[in-house]
Amino acid sequence: MKTKTGKMLKNTAIEHKLSEEEINKHKFTNKLIHESSPYLQQHAHNPVNWFPWGDEALEKAKAENKMLIISIGYAACHWCHVMEHESFEDVEVANIMNSHFVAIKVDREERPDVDQVYMNAAYLISGSGGWPLNALALPDGKPFFAGTYYPKKDWMKVLSYFVDFQTKNPEALVEEAEKITNGIQSIEHISLNDEATSITADELHDIFNAWKPSIDFVKGSGKRAPKFPMPSNWEFLLNYHFLSHNKNALKAVTATLENMAYGGIYDQIGGGFSRYSTDVDWHVPHFEKMLYDNAQLVSLYSHAYQLTKNPLYKQVVYETLGFIARELTSAEGGFYASLDADSEGEEGKFYVWSKKEIDAILGDDSLIFNDYYTCSTEGNWEHGKNILHRKKSINEIAQKHNCSVDEVHKIVENGKSLLLKVRSKRTRPGLDDKILTSWNALMLKAYADAYRTFGEEEFLQAAIKNADFIYKNAIADDFGMTRNYKNEKSSIPALLDDFAFTISGFVALYQASFDEKWLLRAKSLVDYTMVHFFDTESGMFFYTHNQYSALIARKMEISDNVIPASNSEMAGNLFTLGLYFDQEDYIQKAKQMLKNVHNEITRNISYYANWGIVAIRFIQQPFEIAVVGSSCEKIRKTLDENYLPHVLFLGGKEGGSLDLLQNKLIPGQTTIYVCRNKTCKQPVTDAMEALKQLK
Repeated sequence: MKTKTGKMLKNTAIEHKLSEEEINKHKFTNKLIHESSPYLQQHAHNPVNWFPWGDEALEKAKAENKMLIISIGYAACHWCHVMEHESFEDVEVANIMNSHFVAIKVDREERPDVDQVYMNAAYLISGSGGWPLNALALPDGKPFFAGTYYPKKDWMKVLSYFVDFQTKNPEALVEEAEKITNGIQSIEHISLNDEATSITADELHDIFNAWKPSIDFVKGSGKRAPKFPMPSNWEFLLNYHFLSHNKNALKAVTATLENMAYGGIYDQIGGGFSRYSTDVDWHVPHFEKMLYDNAQLVSLYSHAYQLTKNPLYKQVVYETLGFIARELTSAEGGFYASLDADSEGEEGKFYVWSKKEIDAILGDDSLIFNDYYTCSTEGNWEHGKNILHRKKSINEIAQKHNCSVDEVHKIVENGKSLLLKVRSKRTRPGLDDKILTSWNALMLKAYADAYRTFGEEEFLQAAIKNADFIYKNAIADDFGMTRNYKNEKSSIPALLDDFAFTISGFVALYQASFDEKWLLRAKSLVDYTMVHFFDTESGMFFYTHNQYSALIARKMEISDNVIPASNSEMAGNLFTLGLYFDQEDYIQKAKQMLKNVHNEITRNISYYANWGIVAIRFIQQPFEIAVVGSSCEKIRKTLDENYLPHVLFLGGKEGGSLDLLQNKLIPGQTTIYVCRNKTCKQPVTDAMEALKQLK
């Protein structure tokens, strides 16, 4: 398979030559030096003889009858760095690993399929998981042990124990590995549900009422720490509130969004969110910043603004996209994966301030600025440092300091600008500059959603530039895809999430631009997944391509987490494109997928929230609004001032090729058609009249 640039996709490491001088600069150099992943390259000069995941490592293990060490992490992972420093950079540890094992390093963001298998092993063995993930396996990849972070002393004990165990009782290892592998293959096994059931509105009310006791309506999210953003939860509740008008559902969303925006999890100086908060107040973050979190949160805050018109939400969107443009965007229009939590060996050092520093930078303005962001001489974090966060509204600050709201706003904005300039001179956290297709598609959708909400032209242009980038560099002529991109090279076949989020990103861009090519490309990608990922027995999609599925288990991704499951996203895609293209087969497949997880949705909506949104689409049949004529963009922008999750937009200045647009263009005017269930209401020319027809 070739991409459009003519580059051949290879399921092998990226090839490039290194001079002897480059290699000799370091005492140790291993196979990871040929990889594109910044995380893998971080380990390229460990004394451990690391291999990337692939045939070479597995064949070596079989030929030498050595156990495998499969160590999985990612570039922004704090404890991954700690274990590398303590163990993988240590010659004594490396000698044990090199003598008795074949060691494989995996970037979980590039190979979530590998991570999924061995994370399941960790849960089966110990009941918990996390990163770094360290699994021990037979030469065929079947695991018999898995754990997370180990200090050097404990890691050496684990290795020595299994070296001795293999020598004395190898049959027991084989037996244990078979048992765990069988367990892995059975996890999230979905069967076809033949019952003629579908989720009802009443059932959704019961689901929300069961969820309510665990929601923190004061601080937002759940009633425990750590707190993760979990955007799909709040997107579901926005949709549920629109359907039911349940005030508590909206309160759960607004409490979460406002407290996150006030908290230390949000970068008050530079915009963008950290991965999670370590406490219930959103105060102390784990400082790594991930593309996927920020993409989904831009979409969420944009949708919440459409509904509430809260100016705080607009500020968050603009500042977060400012951060993305400034720090995570390549010249080609791709988006980088993440920023590390650490700089100069300290977590959060780049982001925190002493009061003395702020006073010196801001002078007389520091009094109000420090009060606004809860900064003190003692510090609100460690070692006299402050994490900027808010506890008071701007009105409270103005009243306390006997000045106007405008004066406070000016002091705060000027202070943020000055501190950002100073911060830019600090040693920056490490950048993971690989470009992942699925995460890029999430950010593509975020830009499209922000454009539709705020009408900012640069948001649309960023979305188009990224969509062009994906189409050129990740999508082949037959609509096969690749997952990763760095230095003009791609080496990994795409997984289902790459397809699922690219499809929904292209659909979002069509609705923002009325450029039909994106909708047609989305349909072509769906049709490709039906051939290479769809499982006719269950009605679900496998996570891996049928030509690139050499792991010990071919898994399905079912439950929604910090990123929605690729199966729930595909169900939504099938439903949406089924309406656009009048493909009843698509809609029936989406309905079957929803039926398959009916029980899971009712039992644990917080991990099936994206599925819940699909369920609402079936309960509240969407409208299609076709806008055709020279002023179609102006009218769409007016309509998009409203939160309309039950509407699909289509149209164009000259109409379009979709069946729903046929014979609808009236020369000399822009016409709006509100349609539902293949029936259109009386055409109108005024956006307000069209909104009335949605009642």
